[in-house]
Amino acid sequence: MAEVIKTKFYEMTPIKLGVEVRGLDLSQEVLPVVIEQIKKDVTEHRIMVFKNQSKISGHRHVEISSWFGELESTFYKHPRSPHPDVFRVSNNASEGCTGVGRTGWHIDGSFQESPFAYSLYYMENIPKDGPTTFAPLNEVITGLSPEKLARWERLCMCSDRRGNRHHPLIYSHPRSGKKVLCFHLGMTEAFIWDKDTEDDRLTDWRETVELIKEIHHEFVKDNGAIQYSHKWEKGDFIISDNQAVGHEASPQTQYPVAEVGLRILHRTTIKGTETPVKKYKVEATEQ
Repeated sequence: MAEVIKTKFYEMTPIKLGVEVRGLDLSQEVLPVVIEQIKKDVTEHRIMVFKNQSKISGHRHVEISSWFGELESTFYKHPRSPHPDVFRVSNNASEGCTGVGRTGWHIDGSFQESPFAYSLYYMENIPKDGPTTFAPLNEVITGLSPEKLARWERLCMCSDRRGNRHHPLIYSHPRSGKKVLCFHLGMTEAFIWDKDTEDDRLTDWRETVELIKEIHHEFVKDNGAIQYSHKWEKGDFIISDNQAVGHEASPQTQYPVAEVGLRILHRTTIKGTETPVKKYKVEATEQ
């Protein structure tokens, strides 16, 4: 059984990726000193699953999100969303946006000048099945063969949105300094080899597809051993370091309501503050 980590303000229990947090009700006022502790802990643990929460309204969801910076909302505004900055997704189109997160492993906001710094999730209505699956990006990189790492270090990804914005595939996390990935396997138009050198070259469609498959393999190899599948329970509220973990919605998230029940997930995203650069502040190590 995992050892409980006690702070002055709440208790944390390590899980496969991140920690479960108990003893703090986010629906109530949270002191600034506690907020600072949460910021520190989410950088260290990457995912914080706050358990047994009271109902989190759309307004309160946005208030909690604002602790981490400026909200950045780039999504379709579903008419049933409880707040303009809350992205409402569902397995029923009349209740929320459908098909979200099902185009491949990714981080949120890879098409922005800087990817979103944090993503915050609250399951408004919990289905019988429909986990959200996460994976630690630094461990993906440290698990690469030397040859594959050298290949990936040469790549920039070009998003299929915002004028083909491009970022290094591997870059330095702005807070931890560890090597992470800027990627979206369902929103990549192409890759650039050896950008800003004499060997600078854009991939064609076939080469792009092969590289996407190569990256996908690292997330699913060994029967997905690196993945953490979060099975939602009533009262779960997740704060994730978006630039430290990749994620993908499981197929069950889009199963019919008649089969799994209604799924309604609320998500907010926080604007990133640093453009990804190929400058590693510290050596990548296991987390």
